[in-house]
Formats: sequence, structure tokens, C-alpha cells
Amino acid sequence: MISAEQIKASRALIGWSAAELAKRSSVGATTLRRYEMIGGVPSANLSVLMKLKSTLEAAGIEFTGDPLVNPGVVLHLKRDADRAS
Repeated sequence: MISAEQIKASRALIGWSAAELAKRSSVGATTLRRYEMIGGVPSANLSVLMKLKSTLEAAGIEFTGDPLVNPGVVLHLKRDADRAS
């Protein structure tokens, strides 16, 4: 599970708008905005949350902590050596 705060923080770290995340994850922009307006874990279809989570993880985000108590995110940037390959 992921929280609304983790979704927003993830977008900020990778520089994506809500529209960009919605497009990349195939989740409706209105649905995403509704999730982000609610604090904590959104009351949502699990498959929609998993789409968002996997899209953000593919962009380098790691979700940490408990989404209800201590939500966190870490961005793993590719090293220059990885980019040259």
C-alpha cells in the first residue's frame, strides 16, 4: 500500500505533474487528483494503487516506512556510469 503523501512526494522528486503520472500509469487524472486530496492511504481499487506504485518504482522511487505511520520515499538516481552504458 502507498499513501497520498508518498504519491505526491514521489512526483515531486522525479519532477512529474499529476497529469504525467496519470498518463504514464494509465490511471485517470481525476482519480489521481482525488487520491492525492485525501490524507493517508486512499480508499481505492487495489489495482489502481498498484499501477501508481509500479510506475513510480520504475522511475526510481523506493517506498519506505509504514504508509499510515511513517510514510517515506527515496529516489534512486542512476549513476553516470549506468547512463553511459
